[in-house]
Amino acid sequence: MGRPESPRLITIKTGIDHTEKMLQWTEKKLTELEQRNLCGFIFKSKSPSSGIAGVKVYKPSGVPSQRGVGIFGGAFMKRFPLTPVIDDVRLHNPQLRKNFIEGVCVFQRWQELLKSRDINDLVGFHTSHKLLMLAHSPRHYALLGQLVADAKGVKRKDLYASYIQGFMEGMRLLATPAKNANVLMRIAGYLKKFITADEKQELLEVIENYRQCLVPLIVPVTLVKHYARKYRIVYLEKQRYLNPHPVELMPQNHV
Repeated sequence: MGRPESPRLITIKTGIDHTEKMLQWTEKKLTELEQRNLCGFIFKSKSPSSGIAGVKVYKPSGVPSQRGVGIFGGAFMKRFPLTPVIDDVRLHNPQLRKNFIEGVCVFQRWQELLKSRDINDLVGFHTSHKLLMLAHSPRHYALLGQLVADAKGVKRKDLYASYIQGFMEGMRLLATPAKNANVLMRIAGYLKKFITADEKQELLEVIENYRQCLVPLIVPVTLVKHYARKYRIVYLEKQRYLNPHPVELMPQNHV
């Protein structure tokens, strides 16, 4: 098998000022982007054209009346509601950056899944992303689990559309230290069947240090991955929570 294609990210900053020309350009650009199978999009913050939040909206008098989204940014999110987006300012926030990167990688894996449309692949996707979704939204994980369980009674097209909509909604919720710590404790409970008493104590101490924000997420995650390899725990090795993105991006080192 060949190496998976890297997620596609595009950053656009336009200087078009005339509203009518901007609308025409936007429609043309969105039509072109439909052919790109994008996994994520980075926008210019507060831009009248590309901003996705906090953009000044002016009255005919020239006085700003509210804050909204840019012409292109708003149209993009309406056309591609599932595609992860972020602006260049939020990209500097470690937690928001991690959330965005995870969303991009999930969406890429989903697009690969769509090539087969095999229900067993959907079940495998759901299983391997269990802990990742729990870290973002336990409520969405429960809803998605019920959807997969009832899959036989749902048309395949509707099933896939409902699943990915719910999944990406859940991924937009931040995986906080408290939620991550709960997932790590769940992993520790699973590991107790394999690891020694000393190893269990070490893991619990590391998780508590992370909960108190004394160490970054990469510390307990690395320890869990070590135990999974040491004891050949296939279930954990396949969990995307432990490998949610290319290692060289390193967002877990900063949260």
